[in-house]
Amino acid sequence: MTLDLSTYRRQWFTDRVAARHDLLAGIVVALALIPEAIGFSVIAGVDPRVGLYASVAIAMTIALIGGRPGMISAATAAVAVLVTPLVREHGVQYLFAATILMGLIQIAAGLLRLDLVMQFVSRSVITGFVNALAILIFMAQLPQLIGMGWQTYAMVVAGLAIIYGFPRLTKAIPSPLVAILVLSAISIGLGVPVNTVGDMGKLPEGLPSLALPQVPLTFETLRIVFPYSLTMAAVGLLESLLTAQIVDDMTDTDSDKRRECAGQGGANIVAACFGGMGGCAMIGQSVINVTSGGRSRLSTFVAGAFLLFLLAVLGPLVGRVPMPALVAVMIMVSIGTFSWNSIANLRRHPPASSVVMLVTVMVVVATRDLSLGVLAGVLLSGIFFAGKVQRMFSVERTLSPDGVQATYRVTGEIFFASVDRFTRAFQAENGARHIVIDVTAAHFWDISGVGALDKIVARLRRDGRAVEVVGYNRASADLVDRFALHDKTGVEMGFTPH
Repeated sequence: MTLDLSTYRRQWFTDRVAARHDLLAGIVVALALIPEAIGFSVIAGVDPRVGLYASVAIAMTIALIGGRPGMISAATAAVAVLVTPLVREHGVQYLFAATILMGLIQIAAGLLRLDLVMQFVSRSVITGFVNALAILIFMAQLPQLIGMGWQTYAMVVAGLAIIYGFPRLTKAIPSPLVAILVLSAISIGLGVPVNTVGDMGKLPEGLPSLALPQVPLTFETLRIVFPYSLTMAAVGLLESLLTAQIVDDMTDTDSDKRRECAGQGGANIVAACFGGMGGCAMIGQSVINVTSGGRSRLSTFVAGAFLLFLLAVLGPLVGRVPMPALVAVMIMVSIGTFSWNSIANLRRHPPASSVVMLVTVMVVVATRDLSLGVLAGVLLSGIFFAGKVQRMFSVERTLSPDGVQATYRVTGEIFFASVDRFTRAFQAENGARHIVIDVTAAHFWDISGVGALDKIVARLRRDGRAVEVVGYNRASADLVDRFALHDKTGVEMGFTPH
């Protein structure tokens, strides 16, 4: 997880033009963070300042120690929904304690290289994750659209027109920022009757203070918070690693996933010490940042720092920002996040890949739980993969001219999914007295395959046949020698390694 100083410096500053894009992108993200952080606080059952202070602390900290420049981390719904019972039953101080333990678990995950589990997440699962998140982002805007006056709809349409039309004039200023500023000026100047950020909840006043959770340091406290901390850490890392991969793809750059795991842990610890809840990477805000020109650590830091400035200095003014402006920005994020070519790919891609993508989307949308959807997709991908490998397995039997010797040539992978076909291939043997099992073109992967071979050899020998197994590669020979139940060595069984 080491990072040389020159690389780290480049992740902060490249040139003046890039720095300006990062500054402006961070400002856009900060404005968009406010209603979401308040909403996540409501979900968790805590004061709005808990979510807002968490977003400030996490964004500023992850900019310093994270592994993915340009990615936005803050308080999130994925973590908020997990802690509602803890807050309800034990209070907010236990939430802070659970968040600190969450951070420690994530740091340990980084040290143990648990980021490598991302290797088992297929492209179909990632696409399903992205599409589901885009749908959820859009659905989250519906309460601000359903049953509202015509003014709300007019401002949302105007906001979208600015977001998509302004870049044709100039890209020097992010169009979402222009939309927010223009619609805020119209709303405040004309007194347009629409919902504002202040209607979401009371904004905090002043700066957060440093304090440790006020909970007893006992095993009873650990027993209470550990299950929540473990779940929060797992969900936070999963969402963060998936978001990091998506930002990697959007920017055509790579990132240090191991450092990101540890960085998320450090950011959550800092958040808890300043009275904030846990959080993780946010794909919606990260998309806003990237599409607004944010690429470096500076954009992430500015998002947290400017959010702090807004809360401490411009709180009353920020409270008057019209929600339709932010809804327009989030609709843009939803449209930009959705992988539209995945619809056409449903017919072009293999059916199994399309099913995995659709199941991931459906589970996430139905449960509102990103981790469950990804888990379902990964499990389904594994099942389809095992089935595909199993179908590539075959056994061919040839009989000598005199009918004395039957040779079985096994091709493919012998593991838990193929042992049934492997075993059935020998059930009809009733003629030859000498059986040769040639596994030159096969490979034994697990004890299920070894056990199947064991049963085949034992049954044929009970029937009075001489059995010889030939052609092992070294790995298969070692596995058979270690786990065969009847004869432990190749010499005793008459095995001939290849």
